[in-house]
Amino acid sequence: MKLYTFFRSSAAFRVRIALELKGLAYEPAFVHLAKGEHRDLEYIACNPQQLVPTLEDGGRLLTQSLAIIEYLEETHPSPPLLPRVPFERARVRSLSLLVACEIHPLNNLRTLTYLRKNLGQDEAQVSAWYRYWIADGLAKLEAELVGKAGRFSHGDTPTMADCCLVPQIFNAKRYDCDLGPHRTVMRVFDECMKLEAFERAQPSRQPDAEP
Repeated sequence: MKLYTFFRSSAAFRVRIALELKGLAYEPAFVHLAKGEHRDLEYIACNPQQLVPTLEDGGRLLTQSLAIIEYLEETHPSPPLLPRVPFERARVRSLSLLVACEIHPLNNLRTLTYLRKNLGQDEAQVSAWYRYWIADGLAKLEAELVGKAGRFSHGDTPTMADCCLVPQIFNAKRYDCDLGPHRTVMRVFDECMKLEAFERAQPSRQPDAEP
């Protein structure tokens, strides 16, 4: 398998975690988002969405991080990242989508670039936008987890929800967001980072990492 990735992409980070948790070897192919390499014609041929990650498996290409993780789950079911009970599977998907669809899109590179270049916002204003929506989203995630989480987001083994939670916290830390109110979220984050799979997948451990 080949994974088109960028060290700072939280979506690619999710898939790296899943691959590590499942013990799957892959070849990284680096796409530097900040340099616009996702808009190169060669990469567009792989992913017309001009996003990372893209997973290549047996010559076939798959996009969108959660679809990729579900594909890995179906093709390599052990260890599982989704529970067996249908309601619990749906809950893990719900937690994952809260991060991937409600929090992340408001703070990804395209959104922040538009704020700067098209709306003329300075860095202080962009950071204020980022922190506001992180606080809003993590408060919702905290409400979903408090009193319901186990050692991890759902139960005592990592799931797809944790693959989504951890990259979002890395992003929040980059922007010096106040994470104090989100005690359950941070407890789960700390538990995840005790596992080597999460550590190996994190941005600073990637070959394309920059300061």
